[in-house]
Amino acid sequence: QVQLVESGGGLVQAGDSLRLSCAASGRTFISTYAMGWFRQAPGKGREFVAAISWNAGSTSYADSMRGRFTISRDNAKRTVYLQMNSLRPEDTAVYYCAADRNGGRTSKMHSVYDYWGQGTQVTVSS
Repeated sequence: QVQLVESGGGLVQAGDSLRLSCAASGRTFISTYAMGWFRQAPGKGREFVAAISWNAGSTSYADSMRGRFTISRDNAKRTVYLQMNSLRPEDTAVYYCAADRNGGRTSKMHSVYDYWGQGTQVTVSS
C-alpha cells in the first residue's frame, strides 16, 4: 500500500507562485513508481497537470501548464513536487498527486494511476 499526502496549497494572487509537495509513505518502494499531478475545479472533471517517470528521465505536461509548472521528485525523500509559477485564477482547483506502478510512463489518464492523495486546495485571486 501507498499513502500520499499533499501539502503546500493556499490562497495566492494572480502572478504568484506556489510549490506543492506530495509525500509518500508505506511499504511499497515508491521510487519505482511514476507520479502525476491532477487537479479538479468545482463542477469540472479531474484534469491532468503533469507527470514524471520513476527516475525523472521523462516528464509530461498539460499544454496550458507547460512553461509555468514544473514537476520534480526526490526519491530519497519519497517526495514529488509541483512548482507553479505565474498562477492564474483559472488554476484554482483541488490538486491531487497520484502514483502509477508503471514507473516508466507519464500518463495523462487518471484511470491508470493506482494510488491517490486527498488533495490540497489552491485558490488564485484576480
